[in-house]
Amino acid sequence: MVTSHHEASHRIFQDRPKLLAPVFRILGLPPPEKATVEVLTADATEIRPLERRVDSVLRIEPSEGEGFVLAIEAQGRRDPDKEASWAYYLAYLTAKYERPALLLVVCRDKATADWAAGPFRLGPGYWKALSVHPLVVGPGNVPVITDPGEAAEDLTLAAFAAMTHGRGRNAAAILEALACALRTADPVSFAYYSELLEVGLADDQAREIWRKLMGVGSFFPGRGTLVEEKYLEGKADGVAEGLAEGKAEERARLVLRVLERRGISVPDEVRERLADCSDLDVLDRWLDQAFVVATAEEIFAEGSC
Repeated sequence: MVTSHHEASHRIFQDRPKLLAPVFRILGLPPPEKATVEVLTADATEIRPLERRVDSVLRIEPSEGEGFVLAIEAQGRRDPDKEASWAYYLAYLTAKYERPALLLVVCRDKATADWAAGPFRLGPGYWKALSVHPLVVGPGNVPVITDPGEAAEDLTLAAFAAMTHGRGRNAAAILEALACALRTADPVSFAYYSELLEVGLADDQAREIWRKLMGVGSFFPGRGTLVEEKYLEGKADGVAEGLAEGKAEERARLVLRVLERRGISVPDEVRERLADCSDLDVLDRWLDQAFVVATAEEIFAEGSC
């Protein structure tokens, strides 16, 4: 059964192909520079009654060097049937598009990632006629991003890392860093990544943390996300209104988190003033200030509560 978080694990490469560059670096491969990326049909069926479908397929044409086809599979567990399926995908895509093909497997636990790395050798015991060597990303090589500034530099990688490590012990810190980083993003990016994470997080506890941190139109219609619920209820006309419905104490906590992650000492009087403020507009200004100030007291220069 294809789940929402399964879909999000490979869909992000279609929606934000710039993720390919850092992922290729993680894998120790030269990233496709200034590449044209085209989403291809995921149908690898030759005889209609036998359906074969790859999760995502991209055709990548770098400005220099050889173009190739990239098949992307989200894999949640060991599956011995995949050995033959993956070999078929690579052979079929190479023949159909007359380009070399690579397979990227996205995993969320180390055991599955270790298995998926293969290599898988197919053929009788006395002669292995075919060998499949997938590229694999998972908790073992995707970075843990808990610094809001680092997350803001590459929101796509930060979101991908959050989904990859959503079941790990650093999940809460990763999600808080991404939430802080999104405060500096444009409204479309804010809406997309906030909803992507709600769909893409497989762990219920992590998903609940994210729902509390976030709050707006729908990139994933029909998934029952908080964003979609608010939209259907007519309670949100945009990101700004969705944020205004958040809780003041959550916003104050984010301000403190940014200051602490930046290594800025926070006196008790600053903590008290944050805790006492219930004006979301003021708290939002303070949160913006928290990314640039040199001392904690300077966040109050842009308004009072």
